[in-house]
Amino acid sequence: MTLKKTLIKAVGIKRLKTHLSEYVRMVKNGDTILVTEYDEVVAELGPPRLARPAASSLEGVLATLSDSGEITRARVKKENWTWKAKGIGLPAGTAQGLLDNIRSDR
Repeated sequence: MTLKKTLIKAVGIKRLKTHLSEYVRMVKNGDTILVTEYDEVVAELGPPRLARPAASSLEGVLATLSDSGEITRARVKKENWTWKAKGIGLPAGTAQGLLDNIRSDR
């Protein structure tokens, strides 16, 4: 299996309009074109993203997002890791007290 190296190229709107067929051909070959206006990227042209079937597990969803480049996976697997918040909790009943206070002003 050979991996195709893709090219990312920036082009101004005026040049894109003049040479549209050339840039569409590049996109068709898998390249990505960044469209600029006054040196600011305003659009991205790229090959269509293929729809994938929905993953049935968290690992499947993460794999799909990673494959599409939307997320980057951790290099080292986090064994039995859980997230715990410390010091941000409010005393029991605080939310209810705030809501009661707001409602009493009406």
